[in-house]
This record gives sequence, C-alpha cells and structure tokens, in this order.
Amino acid sequence: MKTPKYWQSNSLISKLLTPFGKLYGAATQLRLKLHQPRKTSVPVICVGNITAGGTGKTPVSISLAKMLATSMHHPIFVTRGYGGKLQNVLVNNKKHTAQDVGDEPLLLSEQAPVVVNSDRYAGAELAVKEGADVIIMDDGFQNPTLHKDLSFLVFDGHYGIGNGKIIPAGPLRETFHDGVKRADALIILGKDKHGLVERAKLPVFFGHTEPVQTTVSEANILAFAGIGNPQKFYHTLKQQGFNVVETIDFPDHHFYTAAEIEKILQKAKEIKAEVYTTSKDFVKIPALYHKSINMLEVAVVWDKPEELLTFIESRIGKE
Repeated sequence: MKTPKYWQSNSLISKLLTPFGKLYGAATQLRLKLHQPRKTSVPVICVGNITAGGTGKTPVSISLAKMLATSMHHPIFVTRGYGGKLQNVLVNNKKHTAQDVGDEPLLLSEQAPVVVNSDRYAGAELAVKEGADVIIMDDGFQNPTLHKDLSFLVFDGHYGIGNGKIIPAGPLRETFHDGVKRADALIILGKDKHGLVERAKLPVFFGHTEPVQTTVSEANILAFAGIGNPQKFYHTLKQQGFNVVETIDFPDHHFYTAAEIEKILQKAKEIKAEVYTTSKDFVKIPALYHKSINMLEVAVVWDKPEELLTFIESRIGKE
C-alpha cells in the first residue's frame, strides 16, 4: 500500500477512522497476550517498529549483522519473507528470486544467511541448526511466537509517529506507549524532531543513512520506488546532488512486471533522463532490465557505534 497523506495530520478522514484504529490496536494487544513466546537456544535480537514501513529497519538489520560479525559472532537473519511463496528455507541469492522469498530477504542475504519463515520460532530453530549463535529478526516486533532477548524500535527522526493514530487512521501498528513497554531501546535515524527520546525514557542510539554510491550523475533523473516512504528516497537523491525531474510511486513490496518497467524506461527516454531506484526495488526488477536501471544503495552510519555494540553485547550475554 501507499502511505496515505492523512497519516501525517489529524484530518477529518483520520478522525472518522480512529475507532477502527482502536479496534486494530486492541486486537494486536490481545494477540500478544494470548500467545506464550517460545525461547530458542541462542539470543534473539528484534529490529522492529510500530509504524507501517519506511523507518529503515532493513539497513539497520544489515548494519547490526556486520557489527556482530566483526565481533566474532555468526548472526543469521530470521524474517517473514513478505510476498515470497517459499517457507522455512535458507535463502540462496544465486537461486532464489524475490518472488520466491521476498525482497528484503534477498538484500539481507548479501550480508549474512537468512531463514524465511512466517513462524518465527520454527525459523529460529532452523537458524540454530545452520550455526547461528545470535538471531536477528528483521521486523516481527508484534509477532508473539518467538522470545526476544533484545528489542529495538526503529524510527525515522523526521517522520516520527505521524499523527500518532493506529492503522487505518494513522501509521501506527500499536500505540507508542504499548510499543515502548516491550522495547529495550530506540534507534532513531536522523534528528529526533518529535520528542521521542523524552517520551520513551529508554536508551537511544542515533544514526543516519548515507548512500554507498558517491558518484553523482549530471543527467536528469527519473526515480521510482515501491517502499513505505518513497519521498525519503527521492529526498536522498536530491541531497546527493541528483537532478530529479520525475518520480513514480508504487505500493510497498510491489513486484514489477515487464510492462511496468518498459513504461518507466519509455518515459525516461522521452524526458531524456537516467533511471534510479532503491536496492529493495532493484531485486524485484526482471534481470533483463538491470543494465538500464541504476540502484542507489544506502547504509547506516552510527553516531556512537562502540556504545551500540557494548549495549548489544551486554544484553545477549557474550562470554
């Protein structure tokens, strides 16, 4: 789905939908209470959020895996694999496609092994068999099946929690208060423009995303994205100095058809522009078109990486 504009304001639409949001939030809390999380034999780190997409969970998960690997750990990701058709599999990025396992698992697999399973406990058990000494859950903060030893809530500092209402009235999966009660720390990407630090009263680790690519094209740019917050991607391009003249939005986790890509390339040809998209979108584009489309990859840069690693090690009990 595309992020509705009214999620940013207390509009009439948002007010009318508020009762449905309260029902959604109550159902989430009931589901959490009715399930007893099962503990696996290795520590589990959850990188989650309480907003619907666009916070930067996947870059954060990748960065934490790199950090743990340099600290002599063997992390394995466990994720739902949204949009994929395979379950309880170890991702092979030379064989599996986004249609098989989902877009995010393919990105994660470039850093560390990934197990895809909507049953997170079963996925964790497979990860242990594959040699994990720590599991990173990309998403799953509201999933009650697997015990979490350390839970991070990731926020975009600029976006915050939108209008503070629950889906469909706003972007929240649950109230800020309910989410923070189960979290161990916040991760805020960018400056905290909404006072989340004061409200949460939890340890907070700041970072920001930077493009891995440093060369800036002087050509006009047509950019497209199917992510939770496509405007964030376009803003990043512009910040880097790209001349973005056209943007095209798609729903989050959108799988691209050849016809859609052909239409994008034709439009770019008409306006004499180069085409850019995100790494998450790039893995869902038919390989035939990869040479015609540029990918802007981003990575997380931490304000205090040593403090973050020390905090993680203190919670997962490294000997």
